[in-house]
Amino acid sequence: MSMPFRPGRARRALAVTSLAAAASLALTGCLASDREEGGSGEAAAGDVDGTFVFAASSDPKSLDPAFAQDGESFRVSRQIFEGLVGVQEGSAEPEPLLAESWEQSEDGRTYTFQLKDGVTFHDGTTFDAEAVCANFDRWYNFEGLLQSENMAYYYGSLFKGFADSPEQAIYAGCEATGEQEAEVTLNKPFAGFIAALSLPAFAMQSPTALEEYGADTAGGTAESPELSEYAQGHPVGTGPFRFESWDVGNQVVLSAYEDYWGEQGQVTDVIFRIIDDPQARRQALESGSVDGYDLVAPADTQALQDGGYNVVTRDPFTILYLGFNQAQEELADPQVRQAIDHAIDKEALVSQTLPEGTTVATQFIPESVNGYNEDVTQYEYDPERARQLLEEAGYADGLELDFSYPTGVSRPYMPNPEQTFTTLTAQLEEVGITVNPQPDKWSPDYLDRVNGTSDHDLHLLGWTGDYNDTDNFVGVFFGQEKPEFGFDDPELFQALADARELTSVEKQTPVYEEINDQIMQKLPAVPLANPAPSLAFDARVESYPVSPVNDEVFNRIQLSE
Repeated sequence: MSMPFRPGRARRALAVTSLAAAASLALTGCLASDREEGGSGEAAAGDVDGTFVFAASSDPKSLDPAFAQDGESFRVSRQIFEGLVGVQEGSAEPEPLLAESWEQSEDGRTYTFQLKDGVTFHDGTTFDAEAVCANFDRWYNFEGLLQSENMAYYYGSLFKGFADSPEQAIYAGCEATGEQEAEVTLNKPFAGFIAALSLPAFAMQSPTALEEYGADTAGGTAESPELSEYAQGHPVGTGPFRFESWDVGNQVVLSAYEDYWGEQGQVTDVIFRIIDDPQARRQALESGSVDGYDLVAPADTQALQDGGYNVVTRDPFTILYLGFNQAQEELADPQVRQAIDHAIDKEALVSQTLPEGTTVATQFIPESVNGYNEDVTQYEYDPERARQLLEEAGYADGLELDFSYPTGVSRPYMPNPEQTFTTLTAQLEEVGITVNPQPDKWSPDYLDRVNGTSDHDLHLLGWTGDYNDTDNFVGVFFGQEKPEFGFDDPELFQALADARELTSVEKQTPVYEEINDQIMQKLPAVPLANPAPSLAFDARVESYPVSPVNDEVFNRIQLSE
């Protein structure tokens, strides 16, 4: 049974949906007044205005998290949906969510989940073991373009195969062994299985709504898929907020789910307002038209704090690196790669260009991830050693390299690419490496050049961890041959594949420590930093559930007015 649409919330949506994102700043007075009216009229605790407006950098790509892989989609998904597994508040460590507990078989191939009782989806469908198996079987049975990287990216990447390729598939089956007990069987061990289930892509969705709104009837092509009716306007989960409307290019509106099994909190309405320009997001906060935004520019932090705004920083769960394309002759020489690493003053790079809280990286995983190696091979800042290595490699008179970097983009691991490029260029030129700047617009030009061709030498890129598993970092980077790095190392590829299939995290630890040292000896790229992304909020936001993996659900926000 579906819940009735609330007229009060409809009026709020209509009051703001007519605004184009580009005109949002011109109408901030109206928007601030709209918030002061109290939204749906359903008061939060005391006199607190329960409408929370967050400035998103873009529309979600899909309201169906199984077919999403971008941060803005997942930010919305985390309010609507929940998975069997969540993460501990303020960390990346997995903990029970819709599953009360689980047991793993000795061979690492069977997981038995005890499920939370009394939970319903937003359409009234009961959450039980049958619903769990319906979701697992749905992912496994994706066909055609649904299997493409632009659709089921996370399922394909982590579970390796679908029903039409069972010989590759990690998933074997799911059985409801009781009303609130589900048994999931794998074809081979996958030590990261539990941590992976904390991803929004594996959230539980209402089987009733999935069928009613044709969730798996997407059209178009693998390169340019078209969303199903479900993914455009009927997402149904068990989370603290239910979907109300999506005005593409303008906003997504959610409202509190009155029958939520957990703590409902103070926020009664959520509006994700689409503001793609970083400066416009800051101005929207300062004008009072939004309550907060993500990816605060490092240069803005102090001014916002001085203005009375709350700036909070996530613990680093990112990696920024300088990539080498070994398909280019000069960079195939390990002495040249080592020279470049020795030429880089990472401490200066962090202090000059990256947010407060950023740490210098020594390897390709953050310190909190399993397998972090305190004794990993390092190449300390030493310009003289860099010049010596270049001379030994035959470049006594210097070396000339193209350096690709993106423009018009801010990423959690790379808030200001142009500034990072400028700082690194000055350091490289100090040891005799001449840099030819190769700027490109982030998408599609830059990503196409770096990931799809051999037409690059040096490049800047990075990663924000999706969940707490080592393979989610080093496996993504170095688990297979990629045009980005231009090297083929079957021994490393196999070592990463074998580590992934160990039966427990404890068994993986020494293996990944060794692999991380091997990677640093081979040096396919230079790990630069673990940037700490920041968010900014209006003073009325007293507490925000900041998370290194962006698991920030708005029912945990504390408001003062």
